[in-house]
Amino acid sequence: MFLSIMWAVFFVVFVIVEISTFDLVSIWLAVGSLGAMFMSIFDLPLWSQLLVFIVASTILIIATRPIVKKLLKEVKPTNSELDIGKTATVTEEINNKAGKGRVNLNGVFWAARTVDDEIIPEGTIVIVKEIDGAKLIVDNDKD
Repeated sequence: MFLSIMWAVFFVVFVIVEISTFDLVSIWLAVGSLGAMFMSIFDLPLWSQLLVFIVASTILIIATRPIVKKLLKEVKPTNSELDIGKTATVTEEINNKAGKGRVNLNGVFWAARTVDDEIIPEGTIVIVKEIDGAKLIVDNDKD
């Protein structure tokens, strides 16, 4: 009975770790724990429970890890996403209501709008908050 509870606790711990990391390793250890728990319910010896845990977990990891790695390729930010947080110089007054405004960011001129409808004069340094199509959404760098 003790071993069944132990394997159930291992199962729960591995599931919690998997939920918190999404690494798709702990879930297979949880499945191995579940198999070992069923072995302990039938009073099979500890060595056979450990063997089921190790073999089941290993086979599942080896069989699924390459597939999971292909599916979960690291997402790399685009060039435009890398511009968020950078500073730009206002080259034409930004006025959302008048629909005008331009900034220079890394030598490239962009149409610009403010996040809060503030009018920002030419020559001001602003921070890029987001990109909306071909427009930068900026905020006045008051600090």
